[in-house]
Amino acid sequence: MSERVVRLEVTDGVALVTMDRKPVNALNRDMRRQMVATFDEISERDDIRCAVLTGTGSVFCAGADLKDRPNPDIAGDFLEHNRITRETGNAIRECAKPVIAAVNGVALGAGMGLVAACDILYAAEEATFGMPEINVGLAGGASMLRTLFGRSTVRRMFFTGQRMTAHDLYRRNVIEEVLPAEQLLPHTMALAREIASKAPLAIIYAKRAANMVELMPQRDAYRFEQDFTMALSRTEDAREARMAFLEKRKPVFKGR
Repeated sequence: MSERVVRLEVTDGVALVTMDRKPVNALNRDMRRQMVATFDEISERDDIRCAVLTGTGSVFCAGADLKDRPNPDIAGDFLEHNRITRETGNAIRECAKPVIAAVNGVALGAGMGLVAACDILYAAEEATFGMPEINVGLAGGASMLRTLFGRSTVRRMFFTGQRMTAHDLYRRNVIEEVLPAEQLLPHTMALAREIASKAPLAIIYAKRAANMVELMPQRDAYRFEQDFTMALSRTEDAREARMAFLEKRKPVFKGR
């Protein structure tokens, strides 16, 4: 049985996912499989309504483990490697629950890809970000960078491997806030608990809508959201939310 290097802790409807593969949380295939399995579990568990992703120590994730490269002499090994690499980020992006990144330190290459897959981003003051694949003779990650930055910044980072600080990202409105390291996790967990307090079905639909409207023209996107609103309006939780508002009390949601 492989060592657990992705830890999952659940309290108050919030899943804390911690990458713990020393020394720098480099992603090998086993760790990627654990990441996918963890976020698939979060998607299906009714007691989880929001998630926070972070790393141990002073590194969020230093990227792919270069010691775990595909073997060109084994047919299909490169394709299998690429498939699990893609699905690591997709498991976060497609997670049914919102995922908050608490970037505690360096996030490079595939590690920055994990950040880009999350819904809401916070970083510690020491955090740095980059796509250094060009420095080891590779090229990959522009598709992640373009979800965060404009055309020129994407190409500068992609062509040079240059890093950016947390404050650089904050000035570009990429992350919500830069925090002292000791405040990062308490702050992100507090936000996660606030999200977890909302109607469970509404949060699931909201995450799905946020993902889909990025791909659609505004007119079609709003129609898509209206269909979700119409469906949600018929749920017990929507009725409970309205009654709680009128009665000036805290709602009690049942997820139906």
